[in-house]
Amino acid sequence: MAITFSDLHTEEGLKSVEEHLAGKTYISGDQLSVDDVKVYAAVSVKPSDAFPNASRWFDCVASSLAKSFPGKAVGVSIGGSAASAPAQAEAPASAAADDDDDDMDLFGDETEEEKKAAEEREAAKKDTKKPKESGKSSVLMEVKPWDDETDMKKLEECVRAVEMPGLLWGASKLVPVGYGIKKLTIMLTIVDDLVSPDNLIEDYLTCEPNNEYIQSVDIVAFNKI
Repeated sequence: MAITFSDLHTEEGLKSVEEHLAGKTYISGDQLSVDDVKVYAAVSVKPSDAFPNASRWFDCVASSLAKSFPGKAVGVSIGGSAASAPAQAEAPASAAADDDDDDMDLFGDETEEEKKAAEEREAAKKDTKKPKESGKSSVLMEVKPWDDETDMKKLEECVRAVEMPGLLWGASKLVPVGYGIKKLTIMLTIVDDLVSPDNLIEDYLTCEPNNEYIQSVDIVAFNKI
């Protein structure tokens, strides 16, 4: 059913908005719509405290519009709306039909601009639903054994045995440290949203049973791909 407001520059007109907004946040539905913008445009100034529902709604719409139109406003005053009310009262009865133009049919046909804006909003919603490709990183780790008696082949097997979505092990080599001890340097590629290097070290590489061979793991290099 269409909602019609008129004479919104008068207290009687604001009273109809006040009553309509009882228990509601917006003119139609539970979200800001073109209906709110149309009524907002017809209300010349913010309703007084005598109309708490309308005043709260006016502030809400004004705040939303300010976000959509961030440009600095200097203020615009539109004359003639309130002043024309007495003249209309004195007009002949035959002019009553012209007053219908001041009534607001909130469910009128959409303009081409409104249709285009609606299509753009729908397209934007679809774009936000598309999964965004997560970033990747290249990591170089140093895996240190307990001593020179640690089986480095077993150590590397333990490292590469760790598997999870978004983790890809790469090239590796043994690097002498001293006193017959060698450390394993190994490359890996991770999907940032799926793999945390710190969790990989703490929860997989240096915990049981891998800590039988692995004493510690350090991140030597970390680069975004």
